Amino acid sequence: MPVSRHLIALSAAVCLAAGLAAAPATAEPRPRTLAELAEKHHKYFGSATDNPEFTDAAYLKLLGSEFGQTTPGNAMKWETTEPRRGVFDFTAAEEVMAFAEDHHQKVRGHTLVWHNQLPAWLTERGWTAGELRAVLKNHIQTEVRHFKGRVIHWDVVNEAFNEDGTYRETLFYKTLGPGYIADALRWAHEIDPHAKLYLNDYNVDGVNAKSDAYYKLIRQLKADGVPVEGFGLQGHLALQYGFPAGVQENIQRFADLGVDVAITELDIRMRLPATPEKLATQAAWYADYVKACLAVRKCVGVTIWDYTDKYSWIPGVFPEEGAALPYDENLQPKPAYHAIRKVLGG
Repeated sequence: MPVSRHLIALSAAVCLAAGLAAAPATAEPRPRTLAELAEKHHKYFGSATDNPEFTDAAYLKLLGSEFGQTTPGNAMKWETTEPRRGVFDFTAAEEVMAFAEDHHQKVRGHTLVWHNQLPAWLTERGWTAGELRAVLKNHIQTEVRHFKGRVIHWDVVNEAFNEDGTYRETLFYKTLGPGYIADALRWAHEIDPHAKLYLNDYNVDGVNAKSDAYYKLIRQLKADGVPVEGFGLQGHLALQYGFPAGVQENIQRFADLGVDVAITELDIRMRLPATPEKLATQAAWYADYVKACLAVRKCVGVTIWDYTDKYSWIPGVFPEEGAALPYDENLQPKPAYHAIRKVLGG
């Protein structure tokens, strides 16, 4: 007996209704993170962090989800890693490393040789050149060996020059002469030839006496076969001093020397209180700095010096200044965050 056309139509309607009811609702796509947006440009976007923050679950959730790279702010510095001569303690650094590895983040090592945050046993006595060379070599090689294969970059020597381009008269410079920089790079490379080795400093954003000194030094080090492979522009800026001129030009000239360039500690502070106008200017500066990096192939990535005003170092060092980062003290994104996203294509 032939089936009624009405029954066929009714059956089709029932099936269609059932299918529609069973189909899941289309979810809104998850916004891409700063890390994912930067990866489209073959770069990383990261944040520094520090151990006191590791009790803050909300902070850690954003740190682990939004950023593709991290730098231990203090945990790898000499006073922490070798508090007594020959006695090494990597507990704090390992806490940061474990978090980074759990969240598939790259890690920059910071820092092997710096004139600040040194242990008292190192600074409160005199050293012969031979003694200090041995101490310095042992410190560098022990730390690099401990993290071998887990750190993509090392800030080997940090802040080696004064503003006028003369060598900073640190313990290492006064005792060993300027050759300590080449030695430090060679010693680190000997242990981990795959980590990229950087010199790192502040107020070298544009072309000036200090960045000229680094340009000449890196050019000479490379001519001498010393394994210097990167230059770090810290990027600690302040609205009251104006945006540095020639950032992209400066990045490009170091890239043309054959080294990578990284923006390593970016923050942009202001005199408090913050106002909508100041926050808008800050957002524009963040955008311009990130644009400068995107424009140069060998600029490999940007690290902000922690991501939230809640944990910024600025108020403790610069009284009545702050609000320097893309997230506020309540972990809410500021205009700077949205400006960075826009530049990255979000």
